[in-house]
Amino acid sequence: MFTSVDDVSARLAETGYLASPAVATTVFLADRLGKPLLVEGPAGVGKTELAKAVAEVAQAHLVRLQCYEGVDESRALYEWNHAKQLLRISAGRDETWDETRTDIFSEEFLLTRPLLTAIRGEDPKVLLIDETDKADVEVEGLLLEVLSDFQVTVPELGTITATRRPFVVLTSNASRELSEALRRRCLFLHIGFPDEELERRIVRLKVPGLDEALARSVVRVVGALRAMDLRKVPSVAETIDWARTLLALGADSLDETVVQATLGVLLKHQDDVLKATAKLDLDAL
Repeated sequence: MFTSVDDVSARLAETGYLASPAVATTVFLADRLGKPLLVEGPAGVGKTELAKAVAEVAQAHLVRLQCYEGVDESRALYEWNHAKQLLRISAGRDETWDETRTDIFSEEFLLTRPLLTAIRGEDPKVLLIDETDKADVEVEGLLLEVLSDFQVTVPELGTITATRRPFVVLTSNASRELSEALRRRCLFLHIGFPDEELERRIVRLKVPGLDEALARSVVRVVGALRAMDLRKVPSVAETIDWARTLLALGADSLDETVVQATLGVLLKHQDDVLKATAKLDLDAL
């Protein structure tokens, strides 16, 4: 997909995703080496958006497996359409079991889920395995075969191997430690909060109507909040939401009244709001 690291940066920027040199380099290597990309970092820093941007750049179909506690093989790989199979069995009462079995365990009755969908077909795909750390440990076993050989074994049909490998992105908020076997199959990228200059550029790109001076003030206030001992510090997504809020309110500068009235956009816990109200010094920023 990409010819160089600079090509990654330029083409992702065209989609509205401003990538740091580390991000651009790792995406380029994942593409060139054909390796899955494991992206860790706090919520709201652009892990999922990176996969979406790569899919847009590649004009590829984005296949998303949203992980959660209890997700299993039937939700991740495939399952059989049992209702349709029962109808087929009822319709063929005069047939032998061997005749019926050959029919009901065919493609017509197979319900493909994200992992199987991603390795089938010739069209380009980006497979996003989102919030991998929220899935049970057993699910990682399902991923190993797919990420090692890009194949899935369906006992009734045999082994299905990808003819065109998808670009794979796994995201994690590090709520639990992923297995070494899974990590070994991936390139690793940590996306943290951007530096002040990059975040200002992101805000200006996503909220083009915001004044340059106000954008700088927004980023500085968010940086000050992240330096506090809060239950949940503001993410980049919340910085953008706050900038849009200020634009909607017609604010042309930040003062104590505006900040206190809109802190709920940035902070999601009352004790965090109280702490920020007591400690935030706008004159020092």
